[in-house]
Amino acid sequence: MIYENLIYGISIIGLAVLIDLLLGEVPNKIHPVIYMGNVISRLKNYLPPTRFSGLLIILTTNFVFATITFFIILITLFVNIWLYIIVASLILSTTFSINFLIKSVRDIQTDLATDINKARKSMSYLVSRNTEELTESRITSAAIETLSENITDSITAPLFYTAVFAFPFSMIIAIPIAVIYRVSNTMDAMLGYKTKELINIGRYPAKLDDILNYIPARITGYYIILAAFLLRYDYKQSYSIMKDFALKTPSPNSGYSMAATAGALNITLTKEGVYELGYGTDELTGEKITEAINITKVTSILFIITIFIIYFIGLLVLM
Repeated sequence: MIYENLIYGISIIGLAVLIDLLLGEVPNKIHPVIYMGNVISRLKNYLPPTRFSGLLIILTTNFVFATITFFIILITLFVNIWLYIIVASLILSTTFSINFLIKSVRDIQTDLATDINKARKSMSYLVSRNTEELTESRITSAAIETLSENITDSITAPLFYTAVFAFPFSMIIAIPIAVIYRVSNTMDAMLGYKTKELINIGRYPAKLDDILNYIPARITGYYIILAAFLLRYDYKQSYSIMKDFALKTPSPNSGYSMAATAGALNITLTKEGVYELGYGTDELTGEKITEAINITKVTSILFIITIFIIYFIGLLVLM
């Protein structure tokens, strides 16, 4: 049974990564995250803005999407094994996003090189801060912050939970768990703000996201250091800055990947009035975005290779 779990795990994770890299995101009309957002929004508007409502949104949304995912995958398994692998891979590919994350930041880099106002507008879709008066260096900082933070949220964390739960159980369980992570992360993105409207209803969604990202964020930080070493960036400073600045952000998790990236690139990442990560002296230019993209690519590759190595070792042990 465990042997089969490992075989299916390698096949489905590998195919899901290929789907993401080669095809990108599925169309918005059928993308689960769009439906997640719609359900969360409707519940938020229907329920009173209390902490209990936030808990109810967590339970309802996670139950609905995890259950639907479970039965879709289970039914395909009974129909045909190849259909099961393809459908499971497609669903899993919607829980992470390597291609879209890098493309979004690269588009900002392109806009920044041609029209700063266009770059400000593009940046406003990715961050919660006011971007109307951001300078070139502040836009660059925001782009790198977004990219490095989302290495955890959009890549390593969903794959981490998939790999962990697929090993002892199966992909029938692991993929719904990855979906639960994506639902929780979407809830945090929509509700996890300390505004008058959201401070109560968003408290538990934000806490859940903190809990789910606790281990993946720290693992990601060390993978960024390893990526910096392989890319011949400043891996020693990457470790030092991560150690000193990781907990200087409002989130207990996002600082790990951002600080590690700041150290590797010898830059300072700044969100006015919120945090300043690192004491790098290099200028924040478009070239630094390219270097941050390189770190993201290598970190993702290293993490995925690690999963495959662990699974292949498991197969050898069980043979």
